[in-house]
Amino acid sequence: MLIDETHRPWALATVASFALAAAVYFSAATITDRPWSGGSAIGLLYGVVGFSMMAFAGLLSVRKKFPIWRIGRAQSWMRGHLWLGLLSLPLILFHAGFAFGGTLTRVMMWLFIIVVVSGLAGAALQHVLPRLMFERLPMETIYEEIPHVRAQLVTESETIVARACGALAVVSAPAAERESSDSAARLASVVRIEADESAPLREFYLAEMASFVANPDGGHPLSNRHQADQAFTRLRTVLPPAFHGAVADLENICEEERQLSRQKRLHVWLHGWLLTHIPLSFALLLLAIVHIVTALRY
Repeated sequence: MLIDETHRPWALATVASFALAAAVYFSAATITDRPWSGGSAIGLLYGVVGFSMMAFAGLLSVRKKFPIWRIGRAQSWMRGHLWLGLLSLPLILFHAGFAFGGTLTRVMMWLFIIVVVSGLAGAALQHVLPRLMFERLPMETIYEEIPHVRAQLVTESETIVARACGALAVVSAPAAERESSDSAARLASVVRIEADESAPLREFYLAEMASFVANPDGGHPLSNRHQADQAFTRLRTVLPPAFHGAVADLENICEEERQLSRQKRLHVWLHGWLLTHIPLSFALLLLAIVHIVTALRY
């Protein structure tokens, strides 16, 4: 979700609501001689409004599971989730008088802070990372298709070497079914390297590149752009110009593999924060309900 001009009304309303709530809270806390109580009329008002905003933010998950429900636009739910969820924190702090109280309240408040901070971090990541991926990953593909694309790159690289060298017989297998430790050995077992001018290309592929395309995320030297540039530069110096086109094609495949690896890492950053935010949000709502029931009974 991008924070663009459509968020301006929500942001302004959130700031105005916070300013009004803060003014009322500090005015009431200054005027009265009694200690602030969340059970007072104004304290309860802050608690009811704050919890209502928390519940609305939590209902976003339900709304996503039932997209056919015509209850508001999905984008409006997302904006409300962000801004009302953010506003609920100071309202609950006003409700509690900035006192964390007993064990349940203390756990709930720290959990609340973690949920809000993780949500803000996630919103920032969703705002920045898609643009970063668009600018730095021109070969970006659909995330779920990465294993299939990588299997195609293995076949393509083997075909390039076979076409350039002319005496390479390779039995292709999906990259997902290969182990990086035996990939080069399997290729070497079906290759007869002749003493000709294409030998350096074949040796480079079997000794270095085959293991990289079989396991691009395994910390191979070719996963480093600078080291890969040096390796391909050295390869060009020992090959006739007729093979430089094949070298360039292999170099492009290595670059695509590196971009796919970066895409996977950025994807984890883009969505990994939800593994913290969502379960803790539901835990917070559950504890809030327990707190409400306990306060009403006792």
